[in-house]
Amino acid sequence: MSTQAKPEYVEEALSEQAVCDYLVAHPDFFERNAKVLGKLRIPHEAGGTVSLVERQVSMLRQKEVRLERQLKELIQVARDNEALAAKIHELGIHLMAADGLNTTVGAIEEAMRAGFDADQAVLVLFGNPDSFDDVNAGRFFRVLQREDEALLPFATFLKGSGPRCGQVRDAQRKFLFRADAEDIGSVALVPLGNKASIGFLAVGSIDSKRFHPGMSIDFLTRVGELISGALNRY
Repeated sequence: MSTQAKPEYVEEALSEQAVCDYLVAHPDFFERNAKVLGKLRIPHEAGGTVSLVERQVSMLRQKEVRLERQLKELIQVARDNEALAAKIHELGIHLMAADGLNTTVGAIEEAMRAGFDADQAVLVLFGNPDSFDDVNAGRFFRVLQREDEALLPFATFLKGSGPRCGQVRDAQRKFLFRADAEDIGSVALVPLGNKASIGFLAVGSIDSKRFHPGMSIDFLTRVGELISGALNRY
């Protein structure tokens, strides 16, 4: 009777990925194997070693710092939005109380300069300039026909449906802010009425990053709607 040698059992080494997968699938492994946890050592960046528990505590502290920073940022954004909402509400009250076009334009200018801290602001209305002789608002208020050649640099904006933010072309800055054009770093253009049928509001800042294409334009849209509603009365 012949005998055959039984094949020896060859144990394959576990891969690091297999170990990682197992630990992830069994997060309570070290609770059930406390002795193993005590034997683990992890190299420290500054030299020497630290225990796994110490490393976990360090990581948790770092995560806590990040979360705390994110929470502070969210709280600041909420406060800024609350303050902005209050300013828009105040603008609405002043516009409702205005008893004429002159006082309406004055309320808009005051809100832009004092309430919204604009470095420069210009309200452009479309119409016959002779019909607005009684409005005394200085450089803030400008009236011209929509077909005026001076508005050609704004052709794309006037065909749009919402506010535009960012840096504008030299021709646009010079038309809007004239002698102060070189000081303006960024601009918000707010259409008044559907496709700027009434005109538009331009708000300029010396800060090149204050108005940028990636910012939320919700508050600018609300301001445009309030001003459009107020001007439609005249």
